[in-house]
Amino acid sequence: MSADSDGVEPTSAPSINTKGLSYAFPDGSSGLKDVVLDLPPGSRTLLIGANGAGKTTLLRLLSGKRLAPTGTVSIGGVDPFKEGLQGRRHYPDRKDELVAILDIDLRWRMHAVSDGERRRVQLAMGLLRPWTVLLLDEITVDLDLLSRSAFLAWLKRETEGRACTIVYATHILDNLAQWPTHLVHMHLGRVKEWGSMERWDLAKIKSSGNSQLGDLVLHWLKEDLEERGPRHGQSEGKTYESMDGKGGYGQETRLEKQA
Repeated sequence: MSADSDGVEPTSAPSINTKGLSYAFPDGSSGLKDVVLDLPPGSRTLLIGANGAGKTTLLRLLSGKRLAPTGTVSIGGVDPFKEGLQGRRHYPDRKDELVAILDIDLRWRMHAVSDGERRRVQLAMGLLRPWTVLLLDEITVDLDLLSRSAFLAWLKRETEGRACTIVYATHILDNLAQWPTHLVHMHLGRVKEWGSMERWDLAKIKSSGNSQLGDLVLHWLKEDLEERGPRHGQSEGKTYESMDGKGGYGQETRLEKQA
């Protein structure tokens, strides 16, 4: 969801709500099971879980790239599949800021740059318009440590300085210890637990050399592995191909609405 079509930004950030959200893939296998979330306006939520936990499936439903059952997904009171989250105007005034933050050389030619440099350009192009909802799926994997730190700090300032909300699925926890306001822990298509950061007393978690947030996530993933048990030929779950550095978003052909 971006600014209004007349260029006027909303004065309040949207909430993100799901109620009894379940989803099955075309082959009949389960993607999500009874997901209930109530992420407040202006929040920065980390979506945590092993490969195949359902993170990308959830993000695609939140973004309107997949049709969710009626009444199960609401972004600021809007059904994202029916209404869409994309605006129609562009805001080139943000270009200089993003070029500086992502350390982009405007003389670059896309056929002659590294994967990390190409990812920076794609991020800048995708974020020129002032969005109000940003759904990210492991989009910093090709960024170096300095660029990633600067980009995450910019995202944090965005939520603190204007009306916007972020959900970010990632396995990379560097520079994120003080970043999220909320966590969502997913496992095998279900949300096991979620809430604001205050819900978890990170200081009581035994350190293994990671950040306290990293230790919490490591503890969750070990529990998930024990709960799942041996694979016995099972795959982790449905996965999606990343598309042009956008975590599978932005370049898809929108599905036809089905009755």
